[in-house]
Amino acid sequence: MLDHPLNSLGFAKPPAQTRVVVAMSGGVDSSVVAAQLKEEGYDVVGVTLQLYDHGAALAKKGACCAGRDIHDARRVAEEMGFPHYVLDYENTFREAVIDEFADAYLAGATPVPCIRCNERVKFKDLLQTAKDLDADCMATGHYIQRKMGNTGPELHCATDANRDQSYFLFSTTAEQLSYLRFPLGHLASKAETRALAARYGLAVADKPDSQDICFVPNGDYAAVIEKLRPGAADPGDIVDMAGNVLGQHRGVIHYTVGQRRGLGIGGLGDPLYVVRLDPDLRHVIVGPKEALSTRIIPVREVNWLGDGAFDSRPEWHVNVKVRSTRAPRPAILRPISATEAEVELLSPEDGVSAGQACVFYAPEGSRIFGGGWIWRGR
Repeated sequence: MLDHPLNSLGFAKPPAQTRVVVAMSGGVDSSVVAAQLKEEGYDVVGVTLQLYDHGAALAKKGACCAGRDIHDARRVAEEMGFPHYVLDYENTFREAVIDEFADAYLAGATPVPCIRCNERVKFKDLLQTAKDLDADCMATGHYIQRKMGNTGPELHCATDANRDQSYFLFSTTAEQLSYLRFPLGHLASKAETRALAARYGLAVADKPDSQDICFVPNGDYAAVIEKLRPGAADPGDIVDMAGNVLGQHRGVIHYTVGQRRGLGIGGLGDPLYVVRLDPDLRHVIVGPKEALSTRIIPVREVNWLGDGAFDSRPEWHVNVKVRSTRAPRPAILRPISATEAEVELLSPEDGVSAGQACVFYAPEGSRIFGGGWIWRGR
């Protein structure tokens, strides 16, 4: 068997002897991954997670884990002829993702629950389930690349920068990366994925991409948080940076750092932006745009995917991304411990908020060095 050439998933055995669990969301991406691997002859097992109330999910469109999506994933498995399982992860998802999401907003942060879901549910519990099923690896439909380097597997950005999901996968550990596969990361565009879906005859070939966080219907974060934490939308004062009251707000959870519109305090001269949230005093603090500029960002829960120990150097020169929609920019990364650091941006960034991720990239090339969580904003 050692003399057998490596198959497309990197194992020295025939595809038929290689079991792969595919995490199937019901969307076109993971469906194509499952169909492609099945066509290549792999022993494919599809798994879909039920993450919240199935009855409520059935009435909801446009999210990645709704009841309709479970049906679509099952249908793809039937069409392609491989087993498919639905696992009830409602309690795990609520405890690991939803509760923290609500508490973070109440604390004035701006959380990114999709990262926590990948970190604590999909790449932890689901990955362990894949191992329990004696799978050689687990494959997903994420747009990111896994490449072999001198010291083992490395994480790299997707070929298509418009689809790249590196910001949401920075917390993937080296151990997890050795077990994961991302068959779509090399594709040049989403159009290629849809063309593959059409070639396999999948009913989801033209299915729209999900836009919302799966448990937040229509993007209404405040409504979800108020339901989870009654009283979270209590009103309070909008104040300037000196503490002068400029108006009233309808609950801190309705505001995010960097917000300009919808403050209800027009006619005060220069435009004002949310520069900080104080949930204890129920204050929304506003100021001029320049007050949003940040150069020093504290991060913790660092996941390091670079070569060598993270704290083996006084500093690393990297590019960093502090919002999923913004391009990486040069920075100096100074470790404080194995899991904490200070990031100094070479040029200021506006609207840096606690609860967001700060993802580290190689200064050149496509490699991802990991990242951490911003734990203190302005």
